[in-house]
Amino acid sequence: MKWHTLAVHAGTEPDPQTGAVMTPVYFTSTYAQEAPGKHKGYEYSRVHNPTRTALEMALAQLEGAKYGFAFSSGLAATDTILRLLSPGDHAIVSRDLYAGPYRLMKQCYEPLGISFDFVDTTDPEKVAAAFRPETKMLWVETPSNPLLTVSPIAVLADMAHERGALLVIDNTFATPYLQNPLALGADIVIHSATKYLGGHSDVLLGAIMLSDDTLAEKMRFFQKAVGAVPGPMDCFLVLRGIKTLPLRMEKHSQNAQKVAEFLATHPKISKVYYPGLLTHPQYLLAKQQMRLPGGMVSFEVKVSSLEDLRHFWPALKVITLAESLGGVESLINHPATMTHAYFPKEMREALGITEGLMRLSVGIEDADDIIADLDQALRKV
Repeated sequence: MKWHTLAVHAGTEPDPQTGAVMTPVYFTSTYAQEAPGKHKGYEYSRVHNPTRTALEMALAQLEGAKYGFAFSSGLAATDTILRLLSPGDHAIVSRDLYAGPYRLMKQCYEPLGISFDFVDTTDPEKVAAAFRPETKMLWVETPSNPLLTVSPIAVLADMAHERGALLVIDNTFATPYLQNPLALGADIVIHSATKYLGGHSDVLLGAIMLSDDTLAEKMRFFQKAVGAVPGPMDCFLVLRGIKTLPLRMEKHSQNAQKVAEFLATHPKISKVYYPGLLTHPQYLLAKQQMRLPGGMVSFEVKVSSLEDLRHFWPALKVITLAESLGGVESLINHPATMTHAYFPKEMREALGITEGLMRLSVGIEDADDIIADLDQALRKV
């Protein structure tokens, strides 16, 4: 089944009772049983819900996985994967990553005796040097947040497996339409489905996809035991969003390419981070590993301090200053004071998360309108 067909039909069939084309939203917490322990596959909605089942089937099919699991947020999914680690274990993590997992790892798991090293995962030699005998997991964001670095999934998969570690890929920025980490050797794929999978900035949800039976049993147990599951309406919204994923990602990518090329020649921009530009250090890898470069663009504005941007934000008319990404509307974020403010200042500076860095989630509006909005706002800097 080709991608556009798969996106429309994954996980869904007409309801057998009514013929409803869309999966119903099952607003129920419990289910009638014929006798104790004898039921129709559903007993309590923390464990299973038919709307969630449809979404999880769709997620698995999109990512080419045997199993899909839905959670109440991307961080709930992150926490579930980290529960595979035990005191004394070590994990290697992309140094350029969203602050949520970093905070969870540093403040919730390090005190339990689990250690983390944050390294440049675009460089296999640096990753190899970071492995220890107790390393059990390699956690990679690619493309990364916010600097859009691209790491070689197949190479890192071989490296991890040779050393007895799991490779986890955060595929949020790329989505299953642009990149398939499991096919490249990853063990677990994670998404903040709040972003592109939902696609409309109206839902909070996380997802895990994998094919290993043993890992799936552990995920299923954690999902049931911890209970960080999404409600049926959230599942319905993501299931609906998935149906237009290929169309949206194509438009996001087309617009982002135009925006990145415009910014690359703008006199007030010193640097543009976008895997679709020839100047990107992993341009060739991105072409090999991804179908399209995606809808995220980061760029460095020439400023001497944050004060220089005080007229930039209010001038934006089409683009909205806000957290999050992946919606149909264009959103701009200032990582140093918003999504990555939790990072220590010295860490931000070492990574290149400066006061002039912007992260732009390019929407599906007309590209000319997005560019015109950026141009007139940059004149205010």
